[in-house]
Amino acid sequence: MSFRTNPDRILDSIDRSRTRDDGGLGFVREASARVLDTEPLGSDATQAERVRRIFAVVERAYVATAGAVEMRRLAERFQAVGDISGLKARGDVAVAIHWLDHDRDDDTGMTPFEILPTRFEEIRKVTQSSRPDANALRILREELRDGVMAAYGKIEPRIREAVRERADLGHVAARVTLDLRSGG
Repeated sequence: MSFRTNPDRILDSIDRSRTRDDGGLGFVREASARVLDTEPLGSDATQAERVRRIFAVVERAYVATAGAVEMRRLAERFQAVGDISGLKARGDVAVAIHWLDHDRDDDTGMTPFEILPTRFEEIRKVTQSSRPDANALRILREELRDGVMAAYGKIEPRIREAVRERADLGHVAARVTLDLRSGG
């Protein structure tokens, strides 16, 4: 019997794909990138310039995450058997600012999102492509962009406070993470 006609192998394949959420090898559940900025602005920089520096670090981390190989792997999950059934998923976008040369704790913001099958119909009309992975990649990048802006908006008051405390005068790192799980 071939793979297509052997029911035991088909069921094993489905079981493997369903248990990936339990930590199987090679399974990708998130896309993430960390960017380090080691060149602080001068001591005469205004507060607005220093806040813009932090936003630029977050923006570079967002671009690195959007272009990461893991984003393609997450998008491919939408066409795999048993992974994300019915093209439905939930996830979170997180932005974390690390103040490396200061005693201040990291500032983290998180925003949840949900992808429903109707979203795929809308994207399919725009892209004129029926490939679920290509459409999913576009949706994930849109969710990442919107999620980064919302999460940054949540932590912006804390970033301004950190700038007042002069926590940004040393090395600063930003991590942007998109976490995806089945929508059930």
